[in-house]
Amino acid sequence: MKLLYNYAMRMTGDHLDADDLLQDTYMRAFRFFHKFEKGTNCKAWLFRIMKNCYINKYRKNKKEPTKVDYEDVQNFYDSIKADVVDPNDLEHKVFSNLLDDDLINALNSLQDDYKTVVILCDLEGLSYEEIAEFLDCPIGTVRSRLHRGRKILQKKLVDYAKSRGYEVETEA
Repeated sequence: MKLLYNYAMRMTGDHLDADDLLQDTYMRAFRFFHKFEKGTNCKAWLFRIMKNCYINKYRKNKKEPTKVDYEDVQNFYDSIKADVVDPNDLEHKVFSNLLDDDLINALNSLQDDYKTVVILCDLEGLSYEEIAEFLDCPIGTVRSRLHRGRKILQKKLVDYAKSRGYEVETEA
């Protein structure tokens, strides 16, 4: 399910971790399928499982410092040292990724409650009802989190928009 993978990718920020999270989600869903209540939204059920898997496993892993073998670093350095970099190609890559990096950093700086709702609504296109079912909270809570998350993003990105020539209206 592409929607689940996209959500996993946005939560983990890494293709391999997203694949692992998706696999863990499917395994847990299969293991607890007998607890699924017929007539409820299967998509929301899977999203809730994914969120819980992420909280249980991936947050704990992020708190542990990454261990790196010196030989791996040296081998990597040796492999890229010989590559010739075309300055024009590098400039193109930097400018093509600049927009995404600023937006992703702003999105990742949100609290998880706001970030989840903004991702599911604005990026994945889920309805308020689907998000409420996924988060197991009232629709009003979804709407308020979405509003607050968008306001925080707006404040964080106002300078970014101005620097790129957009007219920005600020609240009085």
